Amino acid sequence: MQRYRQLQIKLTPQRLAILSYLNGNKTHPSAEDIYKAVKKQFPTMSFATVYNTLEALKNRGGVMELKIDDKRKRYDPDSTKHHHFICTKCRSIVDIFKDYKLSLPDELKKGFDVTGNSIEFYGTCRKCKKGSEQ
Repeated sequence: MQRYRQLQIKLTPQRLAILSYLNGNKTHPSAEDIYKAVKKQFPTMSFATVYNTLEALKNRGGVMELKIDDKRKRYDPDSTKHHHFICTKCRSIVDIFKDYKLSLPDELKKGFDVTGNSIEFYGTCRKCKKGSEQ
């Protein structure tokens, strides 16, 4: 939680519950997933509270917004540089902590200032692959 305190966002009880849910979460939840989980503790909390908290965290580098799901945004509380594997069957997302050396083609190097990159791998996860072999 210390990490989130440094981001200088107001820590209300609802936000603390959202941060607690995100802390160490590897499922890359959507705002809807977070809302459903935290609403059990705070029944009167609105979806806007979750969404606004995620936006504040995103703007301060506390979460990464993943645009790898056509239906909804997903969030990654691990904002360190890494890549993702996305299962095309169950839509699970796995973090990949490996550095891949990439660079722009020579014809694009002039006039562009690259600030980062992200690689997404798509395929079938072990669980879905095992299920299809039975």
